[in-house]
Amino acid sequence: MRAPARLATATDRRRFVLNSSPQSDPSPRPCKPPGHQVPAAPPRGALVAGAVLLLGVLAIGLTFRGGGASPIQNLDDGWAQWVEGSRSEAATDFADILDRLGGPLGLIFPLVLVGCLCVYGRWRSGLFVFVACVVANLLVVLPLKSAVDRPRPPQPLVLVNDGSYPSGQVFTAVALVMVVAVVLVRPDVRRWWWAFGGVYVATMMWSRVWLHAQWLSDTVAGAMAGIGTCLLLWRAFAPLLEREAVRAAANRLW
Repeated sequence: MRAPARLATATDRRRFVLNSSPQSDPSPRPCKPPGHQVPAAPPRGALVAGAVLLLGVLAIGLTFRGGGASPIQNLDDGWAQWVEGSRSEAATDFADILDRLGGPLGLIFPLVLVGCLCVYGRWRSGLFVFVACVVANLLVVLPLKSAVDRPRPPQPLVLVNDGSYPSGQVFTAVALVMVVAVVLVRPDVRRWWWAFGGVYVATMMWSRVWLHAQWLSDTVAGAMAGIGTCLLLWRAFAPLLEREAVRAAANRLW
């Protein structure tokens, strides 16, 4: 009568061993460490969008070479005539202020921002700001100006150099807006910053045409080049910025 009892006990032991085997327990998946709200991660498709924008700027610029009439020139001429017909002294003074801010003075704020970021241990964000606002202007805008070699509009109201396409001042304005959004602005207020930045860039574009410093298509190309370059750099600096966000969340920036 005791044999069935011993058989049942052995079966229970085998079931217990199988249920308690380490192979039956699912291994925990590694968790990604939480990151800080800033710097922000790049959007999906940043690499493709940035490349398309820069290639578009180059393709449009090549239409101005060869001495032939570009189909965009008619639009530029019409816009320039409309601006000339609505000339205002107060608007000219305001546009002149924007011209000064977009010139060499426009590099002061990015450099100050780089210094402040480095002081607080955010040298990765500082490097991103410096490359996007200073180095990219030298490596993207100047070669494009040299390759296209488009003449400026006649009788500019401010001092300008050679090469109208694309607009370096609009490029700088776009780069400044984007890097501030990446390294400083929290997600809950970022949409308002984009709205403010859009108004600022549009105003800078208007000022360049108003002062006869550049054609309308030059300012559009400057905005496209600025967005495309910043998207590419944002994607390239993503590992460094993500590491900084993780260290900031752990309060270990230094």
